[in-house]
Amino acid sequence: VTPNKVANAGSMEDYLAYRSLSKKHGVHFMYETNVGAGLPVISTLRDLLRSGDQIVKIEAVLSGSLSFIFNSFTADKSFSSIVGEAQELGFTEPDPRVDLSGMDVARKALILARELGSELELSDIQVENILPEACIAAKTVEDFMDALKAEDDHFENLRAAAEKEGKALRMIASVSPEGGRVGLQSVDQSNPFYSLSGSDNLILFSSERYLQRPMVIRGPGAGAEVTAAGVFAELISIGNYIS
Repeated sequence: VTPNKVANAGSMEDYLAYRSLSKKHGVHFMYETNVGAGLPVISTLRDLLRSGDQIVKIEAVLSGSLSFIFNSFTADKSFSSIVGEAQELGFTEPDPRVDLSGMDVARKALILARELGSELELSDIQVENILPEACIAAKTVEDFMDALKAEDDHFENLRAAAEKEGKALRMIASVSPEGGRVGLQSVDQSNPFYSLSGSDNLILFSSERYLQRPMVIRGPGAGAEVTAAGVFAELISIGNYIS
């Protein structure tokens, strides 16, 4: 049982090898918390597929840290200060650039795409980079935070432009059997992602069965407590298999 998503988002060769080894030795390889922390995302997707449904598209906010950052981004708070707050709360990776670069979301999108049967590599997921070059090039996390502070006006301009149109900024992943994309979008009040709060994740499964009204999974997608609960639940399930 692992919450670490790096293995499942590695090369397709390794991805298949892990499953071959699991089958060969008769052991479970469980990773529900790779996507959505404690939310039942992967298990729900598998249940849809096992029951004969066909996934058309998955749209999702898959990063609790980015959700918190953009949900908290208002005119009276600088972007860098919110990133710092998310870091202190333990929502971000040790280096927040992993979150802000979209790479963490891209890994989750790849895992979902592979659950759909797509033999994709991480490079096949299109990722919009929202960080200015100075932030990416910073040598340390401290240097990055200084560089990010210098770019506060840039991010405020993005926020203000969205607000002027009655919209909000959200980092959204789109996944289909053909591939995936991660990017920053401005969404209006009619969009389900507009109403997100805190560190909420929101996953919409559009399938042949749920085409007109997608299946929705929503809840906290970051934090040690919810992730640990998800890991613990899978450990208990293994105990049930053994007994």
